[in-house]
Amino acid sequence: MKTYPLAVLAEKIAGTLSGDPAYQIRGIAAFDDAGPDALTFADGPAYLARVPESDAGAVIVPDTYTGEGRRLIRCASPRAAFYALAELFQEADLSATGIHPTAVVGSNVRLGHAVSIGPYVTIDDDAEIGDHARIMAHTTIGRSVRVGENGLIYPHVTILDQTRIGDRVIIHAGTVIGSDGFGFVPENDRWRKIPHTGIVQIDDDVELGAANTIDRGTFGRTWIQEGVKTDNQVHIAHNVTVGAHTLLVAQVGIAGSATIGHHAILAGKAGIAGHLKVGDRVTIGPMAGVTQSIPDHSVVSGVPEMPHPLWLKVQRILPRLPMLRNQVRDLAKRLDRLEKGNN
Repeated sequence: MKTYPLAVLAEKIAGTLSGDPAYQIRGIAAFDDAGPDALTFADGPAYLARVPESDAGAVIVPDTYTGEGRRLIRCASPRAAFYALAELFQEADLSATGIHPTAVVGSNVRLGHAVSIGPYVTIDDDAEIGDHARIMAHTTIGRSVRVGENGLIYPHVTILDQTRIGDRVIIHAGTVIGSDGFGFVPENDRWRKIPHTGIVQIDDDVELGAANTIDRGTFGRTWIQEGVKTDNQVHIAHNVTVGAHTLLVAQVGIAGSATIGHHAILAGKAGIAGHLKVGDRVTIGPMAGVTQSIPDHSVVSGVPEMPHPLWLKVQRILPRLPMLRNQVRDLAKRLDRLEKGNN
């Protein structure tokens, strides 16, 4: 594992170092777990009070910190700086290059500079892998697939024919990209499969969680735009467009030909019906069922979807329904007696 001197780490986050600049740091750790070769951070009063007693090799603290510490790096935002250095150490761990002898590489495959191809990876004919891409064990890359520069593809990922993947894309284990959509037409009491000849396009800086399934377009493309982040077990059906910098949380399902705007947030298990348009900067609550298009900047929850404030009122009323039902019955009986008495 690569180590870094404190002087280098401080320089990378534009921090001010107090302590031995040559002191070597091997990795990062949470405050309570950090040992003498680890870097951690403290940015709240409770943790800052404990900095002098920390066993960490070094602690990132705010510029305003005036307390003691063995080795400190002061900066404007300790948390952001810590995560930036976490990426640095991760990159060092993933820096090995070369093609494993068990990998199978087809004809006319173009491999960029300093790529890493892991054990039992299969790359089909005419594929293109960009510079510094890392493809881990048991991954399948289909015919004429393009993977951009600095991509990171974890084990057991399947990327099927003609998929287009941009630069700096991260794909976690078990994800399948480019499978056929769920398309059938009835014919003489049977279901005839609709051919799916489209592609999947994934733009730059996308991160896909584990066990996602993204179907190719029936015709045209399924399009995941720049900066989209998905959680685990998300399903995106054929010809869906997901707008830039949108978040899809675990087990979201989006039916075919739906369009999701940019900077939207779809919470866990939300379901979107097909051919709908969800606007820009929309927030959809967990387990919501969206059955109609939603305008920009809306916040909705529930099944079917409704404005979030209305959904909150509904949730408060639901537990009272049995009591309200009994009250209505009693009122109906009293009204019936009054009407009979008047007769």
